[in-house]
Amino acid sequence: MPNIRIGFASDFTLKNGIVGIGSTTGSGGKLDVDGVAKANYKITGVATLTSYGGFIGQKQHISEPSTIGFATVGLQTAQAAQGVGATHVPNQYYETEIGFTDLGGVHHGDDQYFNTLSEDLVIDDGQILNITNTEMVGVTTIGEYDPHTHASHVCAGSLEQVSVTGHFSVPCGGINERKENPVEGTVRFNYDLNTLEFFNGVEWRQFTYNQGQSGRGVYGGGESPGQTDQIDYLNLTSSGNAINFGDLTDARFQLAAASSSIRGLFAGGDPGPSNSDVIDYITIASAGNAFDFGDLDTAGRISGGASSSTRAIFAGENKTNVITYVEIATTGDAVDFGQLTDASGDKGIAASSPTRFVYASGNSTNPQIIEYGTISSRGNTITFGDLNYGGSAFRLPKATSNGIRGIFAGGYETASPNAGMKQICYITMATTGNAVEFGELTATRQRQNCVSSQIKSFHIGGESDASGSGTMYESIDVIIYASGGSATDFGGNTNGETRNGAGFSDSHGGLGGY
Repeated sequence: MPNIRIGFASDFTLKNGIVGIGSTTGSGGKLDVDGVAKANYKITGVATLTSYGGFIGQKQHISEPSTIGFATVGLQTAQAAQGVGATHVPNQYYETEIGFTDLGGVHHGDDQYFNTLSEDLVIDDGQILNITNTEMVGVTTIGEYDPHTHASHVCAGSLEQVSVTGHFSVPCGGINERKENPVEGTVRFNYDLNTLEFFNGVEWRQFTYNQGQSGRGVYGGGESPGQTDQIDYLNLTSSGNAINFGDLTDARFQLAAASSSIRGLFAGGDPGPSNSDVIDYITIASAGNAFDFGDLDTAGRISGGASSSTRAIFAGENKTNVITYVEIATTGDAVDFGQLTDASGDKGIAASSPTRFVYASGNSTNPQIIEYGTISSRGNTITFGDLNYGGSAFRLPKATSNGIRGIFAGGYETASPNAGMKQICYITMATTGNAVEFGELTATRQRQNCVSSQIKSFHIGGESDASGSGTMYESIDVIIYASGGSATDFGGNTNGETRNGAGFSDSHGGLGGY
């Protein structure tokens, strides 16, 4: 640790000179620093974000050849550079550069060439605490050089802001390489998720941005009228017919879907004669067939899918209360998230904001119950409220969200003749409470495929009722989130009759933030 420390109101005496910036003259002056010293330096280790202005290090060690350049003048030091040191002239102000390289310095009385050897500069909470084993650092460190021991005694100096030029690299590693007890504000690159992430004091969150968002909605699988592997897409910013995208790895219906702004997942379903545990993925911006992603925890169908920018949630698969999740940017099998607490896991639906997912079961003893969970953490769901339509005997409403409002629409009555429904209700995602009446679909509609933008909810195809002889639709309804009212016709058609599939988009309500 430093042998000499200068604190508030301390006397400081420097032989043959004055002290610091704007100080009083004479050998017995007070250390009087006027202004702010700012520095540019290379950091190896972990940095913490504290303000828009820059980085302040938390126990940083700079051990590679590095440069600290104090932009303010008046430090009265020599400038070292690759074996040649500038001469110190009394009462002359210089900009200062400390080069942590092997410099060939020579001591010439009052005129000094300064050099340093490659060692550790330790910075803790924005303060320079110690420079160890250096041959010479000089007055730059606001300390004292001992020519007998060739050591520098350094006082604490505070750095208000760091400006990095050229290239700044943060530590990187996978999910399993995160520190167990990271410092709040720690930033790293997670190569499993292909994104920067930070620790907020409670959990890891990801930096994201909507690269490549085009307003494309993708839906696939289902029945047309038999089981299909077809994937189609829509341009959500303009009306028009759906266009073929590619094929799933196998034909199946009653599957779940979730997506980031780049990649979409189709999970589970019923290919017949038994359920599937397959998770497929596609790249939303391109067209082509799906690839194998991994497997669900158990083979199942009719689960609810939701997602943030990085994590996909599948809830209630195979008529259970199980919730699983995957990291969308990776490939691999789903892992346990928690359990549904009130709603039965059967014919469920889900939607999301960037931080939370909501789930409602369409076939339980209490089909109106809505629950929610936090996407970035694991655990059981918590009661949100109730849907405002359907009574105690209805199935398969569909849900979407723009991150602010969640929309629930359609479904069918369980009592014969299984009439379809056209009601629409909504919730505010950031709160809890019962759903509120919104309007109606253009016609009774159930088993429709749904996708969403930040502005509109799209209800694609479906069937008029569940009697077995209902009308299958090629039409598309659109609901504007910001207004209360009935749906309108989108002005385009599905790419053939479709029902009982699943959809996602590159611009839904779960994206953005982290």
